Amino acid sequence: MAQVEATTERIIAADAETVFDALADYSGTRAKVLTEHFSEYEVREGGDGEGTLVHWKLQATSKRVRDCLLEVTEPTDGQLVEKDRNSSMVTTWTVTPAGEGKSRAVVTTVWDGAGGVGGFFERTFAPKGLGRIYDALLAKLADEVEK
Repeated sequence: MAQVEATTERIIAADAETVFDALADYSGTRAKVLTEHFSEYEVREGGDGEGTLVHWKLQATSKRVRDCLLEVTEPTDGQLVEKDRNSSMVTTWTVTPAGEGKSRAVVTTVWDGAGGVGGFFERTFAPKGLGRIYDALLAKLADEVEK
């Protein structure tokens, strides 16, 4: 079983603190910037960064739906980590300054992939699909914070 990784990043025309606060706002902004790939969104505990427990279903493909229950931590400044209680999936959001009034938002998701032929296809295609989903989410986030 090999680890699968998908990474996407975007430069956003807003300072890093504003972008991070929007990402960490699970009770408000986060729900607004999710794409159609996310359903059944529900904040179960907390709602602002560290200590949040949030649920959603992620429809990565027409046949592949992950039921995610995510524990949120903030291990370092500018970083949110969402660890799925239902799988090996861990998503890390990192927001850093990228020049005056700009920030770089990077999202990386890793999980233990399947073995065999199925695992080959997962390692080949899943990162691209998830990258497209998170690219659209980051575009919506940029629209939200650049107002």
